[in-house]
Amino acid sequence: MDALADVTALEARIGRPLTADEAARAGALLEDASALVRSYTGQTFTRTNDETITARAQQGEIRLPQRPVIDVTEVVAIGAGGAPDLPVVGWQWDGLDIVRTCTESPIINLPELWREEDIDSYPGTYRVTYSHGVTQVPPNVIAVVARMVLRTLTAPTVAGGVVGETIGPYSYRTDGSGVGTAVVMTDEDRQMLALAGYRRKAGMSMVRFR
Repeated sequence: MDALADVTALEARIGRPLTADEAARAGALLEDASALVRSYTGQTFTRTNDETITARAQQGEIRLPQRPVIDVTEVVAIGAGGAPDLPVVGWQWDGLDIVRTCTESPIINLPELWREEDIDSYPGTYRVTYSHGVTQVPPNVIAVVARMVLRTLTAPTVAGGVVGETIGPYSYRTDGSGVGTAVVMTDEDRQMLALAGYRRKAGMSMVRFR
């Protein structure tokens, strides 16, 4: 996936063009910071059309993992033990991120020929096709990625773990965040992403991507 911020975002915040050494490292650091943000939030921040996922419903509801949801086009109940997959009729999308299959049972509108015991062949796992994401990365996400990179890129040393150093009459101290060759996500970064609503909440359906 593409990085969630670019060199332009870094230069706008640092107030100058990157040096040759900084520019040589910036691309990899932007990719690393973007991967950390995506891992923490569970969001790709990329527009994707007609993606198909497999998800388990909880009390007849499937919470779609990627936001914002643009459209939901198909919901299919997955059969177990040799039972065929069955398109769900009458499912509802709440316009946000929840698909309701029914109110009381994980399967809705089963053909009348299915006996009651056949319902066990449908354990409440569904294949959902939907479109999601944004065409432009949100500004607050760009801000977090950029500052993660700049903490590392502009650190006085690339020696990982160094929090202080003295060279002749010159000395400095840092808090260690981002010092070294790897980007680091701080508690402040996490808080900013969580307050913006990008962090997954507990209790969501577990989703397995195909």
